[in-house]
Amino acid sequence: MAEPKPRDLAALLLTLTVVTGVVDAVSFLGLGRVFVANMTGNVVFLGFAAAGETTLSVLASLTAVLAFLAGALAGGRLARRGDDYDALRQATAAQAALIAAAVVLSATLGSGTRLGSELLIIALGLAMGLQNAAVRRIGAPDLTTTVLTMTLTGLAADSRAAGGTGSHPLRKIAAVGAMLVGAFVGGLLQLHVAMWVALGLALVLVLGVLAVLQRASRTQRTERNDARRRARRGGPPPRTR
Repeated sequence: MAEPKPRDLAALLLTLTVVTGVVDAVSFLGLGRVFVANMTGNVVFLGFAAAGETTLSVLASLTAVLAFLAGALAGGRLARRGDDYDALRQATAAQAALIAAAVVLSATLGSGTRLGSELLIIALGLAMGLQNAAVRRIGAPDLTTTVLTMTLTGLAADSRAAGGTGSHPLRKIAAVGAMLVGAFVGGLLQLHVAMWVALGLALVLVLGVLAVLQRASRTQRTERNDARRRARRGGPPPRTR
């Protein structure tokens, strides 16, 4: 698949970072203090719950971790069947379907029952595991879409004040800002509107990313077909980029 330009790729990954903020706001505020994207938080919550913290659910955190692992496993298999960006496109399509299912679940069954909450955690955990596996394959520095600890570490440790080169400070700041914006907007919608509206926003953002990736894929197919026609007519080979 034709690779998006670096600036386009950064915009796509920042959009997925906003999605992470939205869905983690929904899961933490609406599904019983559990994360579906931030697995570090869930592991810590499991420890707290095991120590006797009664406001945390071992079942919810464990469900989120297992669903995330299953999504990452599926995303890893996708990543090994094609190039990096085609894997991201396929994973994003599957992620969109899972978030759409979560929108329907939240609007119908809701999160007021144990079954509803667990189904939502599973759907969203799978979606975020897929996203993380595909983004990990691309390996864009400071744009993991989920983990900000190393991004913040790099922002300080690589700065000129620390004797570093100060590389990509705006991208690091943008990643933190994207997560903050997603969490803020997701939190507002979850607390003051409805869960399905917050998840609907996440779905719209994911579909936007998917549309850009689909367009890049169509462009590549068109260029490949044009190259084949030129080859059959004896024309000059296409220029390599």
